Amino acid sequence: MNRIDRLFGIVTLLQARRHATAEQLAAQFGISVRTVYRDIRALDEQGIPVSFEPQRGYCLVPGYLLPPVSFTPPEAQALLLLQALAASLADDSIEKACATALLKVQAVLREPGKKQLEHLTDTFKMHLPEYQRAGSYLATLQAAIADQYQVELAYVNKGSQPSQRHVEPIGLAFYNFAWHLIGWCHLRGEYRDFRVSRIQELTATTRPFQRTPHLTHAEYIAQLRLPFKV
Repeated sequence: MNRIDRLFGIVTLLQARRHATAEQLAAQFGISVRTVYRDIRALDEQGIPVSFEPQRGYCLVPGYLLPPVSFTPPEAQALLLLQALAASLADDSIEKACATALLKVQAVLREPGKKQLEHLTDTFKMHLPEYQRAGSYLATLQAAIADQYQVELAYVNKGSQPSQRHVEPIGLAFYNFAWHLIGWCHLRGEYRDFRVSRIQELTATTRPFQRTPHLTHAEYIAQLRLPFKV
């Protein structure tokens, strides 16, 4: 990656995240921390308002936005592959969002890239073992996780026993060919793993989490000691 692309990439990353440390930027772009410092100075000289907060890292000054960006053909093609994955492994709520996002990408592609993407659209086929899809709850669960709101579940466990649960969701994981909601269950008073395909009804509330701080999603998954990476 040349320096111009890297500088643009740093600004794009900082616009997408709230903060990033010099070490995180160095790892992301395969450069040294010293080079990160030079790049930040270069952005400042170009009038890009990059700020620094102790213990948190670099960030863009609130209100600064890049102009609309375009996509390269390889980036658009990668998104097309992700849409195929979403169609097979996610649910209707995510699949529709991916399809809409890809249409927006197509809208800003230049003509050669647009023709390539149209040609590739019918060339991705996934052949997977049959598994029970996750209903249409993933998008709602993602929003609840992001906003840190509780959800109410009508849930049926492995033994077909129904129950009502109030859950503070901390993450989603896909393993053993199924989506799992990880969250603090008020009924059980502990973190539980809910298979999304067993959710009979889902209600998103506006009640904020009562328990803080929570385990991180990565910390809970590490406790599962799964024989593979999730």
